[in-house]
Amino acid sequence: MTEDQPPIGQEHPEIGVLLVDDQPLVRMGLRALVASEPGMTVIGEASEGAEAVTLARRLRPAVVLMDIRMPGTDGLTALRTISADPTLADTHVVMLTTFELDEYVFAALESGASGFLIKDADPEDIVRGIKAAASGESLLSPTVTRRVIAAFAPGRRRSSAAPHPGLADLTDREREVLSLVGQGLNNDEIAGRLFITKATARTHVSHILLKLGARDRPQLVVIAFQSGLA
Repeated sequence: MTEDQPPIGQEHPEIGVLLVDDQPLVRMGLRALVASEPGMTVIGEASEGAEAVTLARRLRPAVVLMDIRMPGTDGLTALRTISADPTLADTHVVMLTTFELDEYVFAALESGASGFLIKDADPEDIVRGIKAAASGESLLSPTVTRRVIAAFAPGRRRSSAAPHPGLADLTDREREVLSLVGQGLNNDEIAGRLFITKATARTHVSHILLKLGARDRPQLVVIAFQSGLA
């Protein structure tokens, strides 16, 4: 091993996952799935939202898989608390839902969720979703993003909330890119639409995330719609 090589076993640190669902069978299935995947480990389980917040603050998971609807403190309430906690800035919350077009999904994205997974999705999709969330990537495919937005965003657009203060710091090109992100386009599609390279599109998105203080791409979608840019 050379000086600049990381020690063996530290090249790919394990992804710590916190499971939150009021159904023991659901947690058991997710636990078995995560345990079977190299590089992932379940570091805690909770059956309702308040317990999830307590465990998240103590265990600092990379990813929280959390049901939206639970008795007691629900998933949305717990999500808002986790998203607002600066000590959990590196924790990404993925909401579990039964239906893709769930009325609570858009609310979850507004509240800071990194995306959502369908409970009966293929195991491979759930594993990919956990890895994507842990690396700060979006879980939402453009198709799913557009469907959620088409179903639930129009009634919420240009609400009484004040425009995002960071919009004034965006360049004209960055506002253009934000508008396309809001339409659900990925970096390849943005690059093609604006006749720029994929690397340039990715750089623009990174700058926008930084200027708007957004955790991830789904939050940019929400900001774009709330600001009337998409």
